[in-house]
Amino acid sequence: MTTTTLAVLVPLLPFLGAAAGLLLGRTAPGFVRPLAVLPAVTSLALAVLIAVRQSGDQAIDAATELTPTGSVPIELALHIDGFAALVAVLVGVVASCVQIYSTGYLRDDPRYPSYAALVSLFTSAMLLVVYSGDLMVLLVGWEIMGICSYFLVGHYWETPEARAASLKAFLVTKLGDVPFLIGLFALAADAGSFRIRTVLGTVASGGLDHPTLIALLLLAGVAGKSAQFPLHTWLPDAMAGPTPVSALIHAATMVAAGVYFIARLLPVFAASSAALLVLAVMAAVTMAGSALAALAQDDIKRVLAYSTIGQLGYMTGALAVGDRGAAVFHLLSHGAFKALLFLAAGVIIHAVGTNSLAAMSRMKDLRARVPDAYWTMTVALLALAAIPPFSGFFSKEAVLGAAEHAATGHAENIPGAAGWIVLVAGLVTALLTAAYAMRLWLLAFRGHGAEAPDHGRQPLAMNAVLWVLAVPSLALGLTTGLLPDWFDGHDLTPTLATSVLGTGVALVGGIVTYGAWRHTTALAARVPLGAVAAHPEGDAGLVEAEAIASHAPAYGNVASAPDPADPGRLLLGPLHRHAAVGFHLDAVYAALFVRPVQSGATLVRFLDREVVDTYVRGAGALPRLLGAAVRRAQTGNVQTYVSALLAGTVVLAVAALLVATGA
Repeated sequence: MTTTTLAVLVPLLPFLGAAAGLLLGRTAPGFVRPLAVLPAVTSLALAVLIAVRQSGDQAIDAATELTPTGSVPIELALHIDGFAALVAVLVGVVASCVQIYSTGYLRDDPRYPSYAALVSLFTSAMLLVVYSGDLMVLLVGWEIMGICSYFLVGHYWETPEARAASLKAFLVTKLGDVPFLIGLFALAADAGSFRIRTVLGTVASGGLDHPTLIALLLLAGVAGKSAQFPLHTWLPDAMAGPTPVSALIHAATMVAAGVYFIARLLPVFAASSAALLVLAVMAAVTMAGSALAALAQDDIKRVLAYSTIGQLGYMTGALAVGDRGAAVFHLLSHGAFKALLFLAAGVIIHAVGTNSLAAMSRMKDLRARVPDAYWTMTVALLALAAIPPFSGFFSKEAVLGAAEHAATGHAENIPGAAGWIVLVAGLVTALLTAAYAMRLWLLAFRGHGAEAPDHGRQPLAMNAVLWVLAVPSLALGLTTGLLPDWFDGHDLTPTLATSVLGTGVALVGGIVTYGAWRHTTALAARVPLGAVAAHPEGDAGLVEAEAIASHAPAYGNVASAPDPADPGRLLLGPLHRHAAVGFHLDAVYAALFVRPVQSGATLVRFLDREVVDTYVRGAGALPRLLGAAVRRAQTGNVQTYVSALLAGTVVLAVAALLVATGA
């Protein structure tokens, strides 16, 4: 079978699995789990085979025109280079792990068939984005992911938090997609084609007429899809969805799509120094701001959500300094350890069945309760904090090394200011990342909260997946010597200066946080948090749904239930209450956009009801009055009719006489 045929099957199999799952979900429930797992695993195997065949050599290109569309054709095209081959493997690994994990996590959920089908469709859409060689076909996958995220984030639609979160995710990402679509059309108009290969050739020959405008329009869509400042606010609220969905969105789909898109079209952005500077500033603000917010969150999933935003900032920062190899390398390593972090958080939720949504202030020494989650999450947190030899160290140092290279003027056509912005922000974020990673580990596994009921061992499928993801989280960075062929020949080996600086600030962040935790634990008078309500034996997804419904402040007011022993409060001081609510960005958006739109809608409703409807009612009232008058004349009395007839005859006769006399 040719590589092109295999590449077509990779996104097609999950799509067929989704269609079959929706059709057979009610009539043949026994087929639901195989239809969820087998297409994802088979697609992964084919993606691995394609990666082996591609081997980082010349890109695989194939295309066929779907239908004549005028001067700018739309083609069903494939473009598989080393980046695409490896990212497809990442998507397959995470999607397979999520599907297997979900068979245990949502085993009693009545909507599991539709959930599994949507996860398969989500996977298919991301694989289409990865392999597509045509921008319009890529856009199809891009938009399908948006609607899948809407349904999956709102899986627990019974709760107002889930409904609001799904709507917010959809609207914010669509806000970015409008300029994104305009940018795609402008790019195709300049290049004369939607074919990515043709577009890159046009850029190389200097044929783009409006590179800055096009790049900025495309960046708006990327900011929405990949949760970059200022369109990142939907991602923390999206934690209202099932935890496996969070792992999928944060590790391999949706948010990864924006970063991958810039990496695929990096020459378009590199053609404008202004666009690179905007991208660098956006990455820096995203990195530092999200890390501060993560340090102030109490819910474990919101910590991980802000962590994802910050790590995506590292990726866009690498792209801002012109190094797509470092960006995609961090995308791969982050996908492994972030999926592990979310799925381990799901194991914790399953174990404690907490009514406070895995609020870390309520956890109490969970090491013995969830040993698999404890050890694997420790590995993932060390990777997140970029401690050697874990994978996050190598990929994050590749980003910092690229920034240092640009800052010192060694990167061709890259503004030195962009390098300095990314480098400084990256080091500050490395300090904060280690701090919130240490805080999460301490509060989750060595906390002093209320003892929660023990819901027993987790399903084997859930724990097994954790250990599978722990392998790349630990060892992926050790493969840097094998990766240059896949990354345009770029050497990803960490440099001495940034390695020492990055590891040093990470160690400082972790040690200071540990010291703050010891200090607050020793001095704080523990506030009785009360016994956590027991939850009957059941699946973790239902526990999570009831938790959302019973503890809405975890999503609406994240600053609730203060913990005196929280080192984040000591470290952030007065900044804590602002960081806990995302620096009030949602309130700013409400004041600038939501309330004016609501006021405008109220005005339109008033004008429609009180002004337009008045004319409509008036137009109907006049015929009604005339009809009432005529109706009164219809008495049914024959004498009245004869009298009226005679009177009319007399009137006509007199009128005729007057006319004749006048003549």
